[in-house]
Amino acid sequence: MRTSKERGGNKGVPAQEPDNGTPGLMMRREMGLWSAVSFSAGCMIGSGIFMSPQGVLVLMGSPGGSLVVWAVCGLLAMLGALCFAELGALIPESGGEYMYILRTFGSLPGFLVVYVYVLVGRPATIAALSLSFGEYALAPFYPGCPSLPQVAVKSVAASCILLLLVVNLWSSWLATILMNVCTAAKAFSLLVIVVGGAVVLGQGHGRTEVFLSAFQNTTLQAGSISMAFYQGLWSFEGWGSINYVTEELKNPKRNLLWALTIAIPSVTSLYLFVNISYLLVLSPREILSSKAVAVIWGNQILGSWAWLMPLAVALSTFGSVNGVFFGGSRVCFAAAREGHMPHLLSMLHVHRLTPAPALIFTTIVALILIIPGEFSTIVNLLSLLSWITNGTTISSLLYLRIKIRNLPRTYKVPTIIPIIMLLASFYLVLAPIIDHPQMEMLYPFLFLLSGFPVYFLLIYFRCKPRCLQEATLHLQLLFEVAPTMKDC
Repeated sequence: MRTSKERGGNKGVPAQEPDNGTPGLMMRREMGLWSAVSFSAGCMIGSGIFMSPQGVLVLMGSPGGSLVVWAVCGLLAMLGALCFAELGALIPESGGEYMYILRTFGSLPGFLVVYVYVLVGRPATIAALSLSFGEYALAPFYPGCPSLPQVAVKSVAASCILLLLVVNLWSSWLATILMNVCTAAKAFSLLVIVVGGAVVLGQGHGRTEVFLSAFQNTTLQAGSISMAFYQGLWSFEGWGSINYVTEELKNPKRNLLWALTIAIPSVTSLYLFVNISYLLVLSPREILSSKAVAVIWGNQILGSWAWLMPLAVALSTFGSVNGVFFGGSRVCFAAAREGHMPHLLSMLHVHRLTPAPALIFTTIVALILIIPGEFSTIVNLLSLLSWITNGTTISSLLYLRIKIRNLPRTYKVPTIIPIIMLLASFYLVLAPIIDHPQMEMLYPFLFLLSGFPVYFLLIYFRCKPRCLQEATLHLQLLFEVAPTMKDC
């Protein structure tokens, strides 16, 4: 496959056809509009809405402030998705942010994105979500226990990842069906919480007094507000996931935009009503003292059926892991196809047409990250990395608007939207660093800097072990995989 001017030449949106004319395998376009809506919503709805309300309320200091944060998070996700939809129409290739930055700014920035994304970003997200799945799956077996055995939690998390590896290896269609089923379960569990809050309010038992002084004690510190946004945006993480699988989407120039405009407003509305239900049923103190708000809510409202809530949340988180796993492996696959990862990772299974090597690689890294994983730390560090990447991606859209005006566009957002998103990205990255600097905030930047010598050594100067080609051949035969070509 042709790369994006590997030796640092021209920038722009180059041709995307194979360079040798040799036919290869292609992924099937099996994802229609409603599957795309389900995929987008399913990637967003995970553990965050069931765990992050506590973090947002702590950081904002008031119920009203926390609701504003949730609403603005939904707005930012929608604006960002509109920008990504335009980029997806201009560059109809799988890979999301990586592919857009690669085609716009060239090889080095693209490599740095995928270096962080493939080695840390997606695997760490999978690890964090699987750990949440482990906690909720085990909660019914440890009633009244404030702290679950970490060995058991991590064992369940690892089992979750391995099961999803088997599903995704077997069939992309099966993984999509699983996502649709889990998304339906997520929507149902959130609707149960919304309806439960409405019933409590209708019976006159709701804690309506909390809304009379909703904004009392709201913080005005920029650092605390930005960290509250990190916690809230964690629940919307995945708003651009459909861009990772563009080459598997039917009629992407139409369905990409429609999927995003249906999924994100729906999820935002559900999130707001769920938070209102939490506040109607639970006191702020109860919310602040719980790491599993949805479970405490279920214990008070559902009575003997309270066990359904951790089960529903576990299924919700399981589906979210599947979505991140599905999309993350496609970024690894796209990067390998461009020469930024080992060539083996760009191959498809000859019978199943699934990116088996990329799926296995993502699984191995995620399993390693489960060992030291801790939820709140992972959320904040991933959010920092995510918004650095999002800001760079949005700037690529502005760059293309200025430098290449004659690109054919089937869809175009008003220029003010990418400008707002770029300013929001700057704020979300810089505010916590300036307001409350911590040593752990340096880790993402140090890891990013470590990508420079790796790029020049392995990509620019092509210093690769001689045994790599032979190992690739043996693994290719073992996994029954073959090279691919693009369908875009």
